[in-house]
Amino acid sequence: MKLYAKVLLPLLLVLLMASCSNPSKTQQASQVRRAIRFAHFTDIHMEPKRNAPKGLETALKHMQSLDDQPELLITGGDHVMDAMDVNGNWTQTQYDTVKQVLDEHCHIPIYYCIGNHDVWGWGKEKSQTTGDEPYWGKAKPVHEFQMPKRYYSFSKDTWHFIILDSVMSEGQHYAGGLDDEQFQWLRNELAQNQDKFIVIVSHIPILSAAALLDGENEKDGQWKLPRQWIHMDARKIKDLFDEYPNVKLCISGHLHLVERLEYNHVTYVCDGAVCGAWWSGDHMECDEGYGVFDLYDDGTFAYQYVSYGWQPVSE
Repeated sequence: MKLYAKVLLPLLLVLLMASCSNPSKTQQASQVRRAIRFAHFTDIHMEPKRNAPKGLETALKHMQSLDDQPELLITGGDHVMDAMDVNGNWTQTQYDTVKQVLDEHCHIPIYYCIGNHDVWGWGKEKSQTTGDEPYWGKAKPVHEFQMPKRYYSFSKDTWHFIILDSVMSEGQHYAGGLDDEQFQWLRNELAQNQDKFIVIVSHIPILSAAALLDGENEKDGQWKLPRQWIHMDARKIKDLFDEYPNVKLCISGHLHLVERLEYNHVTYVCDGAVCGAWWSGDHMECDEGYGVFDLYDDGTFAYQYVSYGWQPVSE
């Protein structure tokens, strides 16, 4: 008994002193300040059919009634059902509808990102356009949403947001990626904002595993991904990110699936879809919903995908 006392008592004293001098992980976490909370609404696919206006209204009211309301809303592209292959009148109707719902029911600032379905007229034959029309192509969403340009950035507290245009033209089709001008701009943005943590928003995922399951991509005995599903320049962008450890988070939509992927020091979140399966129910394992992100001043973040309880209504 005396031997145990001689050995154990000093050890207990050392452990007690250590616990008093070093705060617990819980105490350390409580000292981290949240810099900003924002919501991410992607793939709205608005048209004045399928009860879509009521669906977006419901999602906005749900988001703004959270006990801890987000400070701003970032959209992830595909605001309209489709503008690429339809005429100017139907394109304008879709844009007018989504803007009306946002104007009437969103009471926090909105930052917009371009999606492939937002681009007007690239399918010239179906859209009956020539390319010479005012606001043809990507000029349409930039004009309608009064965006600074098709890609841009802004800062909030200790974080810098980079909004990309991830839709590259391939004639009447598209692929995921950045044009040379935009890639150089991205490089400059990262170089000039090394004092802040970086969150990047794109419509098409830069990296994704969920893209493998979006369609029968293995039916030929090899995994094959369409150029439209993820960035064709993902390797090039990944190498750029490797130079900047302050790049923390990349958020996308496009696939209507929810995914969180960790690669190197970056987290890639594919954030479902407000419309689910284009307002006809859930898509695969993804309910109609939106993302909520909490960014902290130490470069960490928290993420949740929120289902807002939408029930499709047949018209």
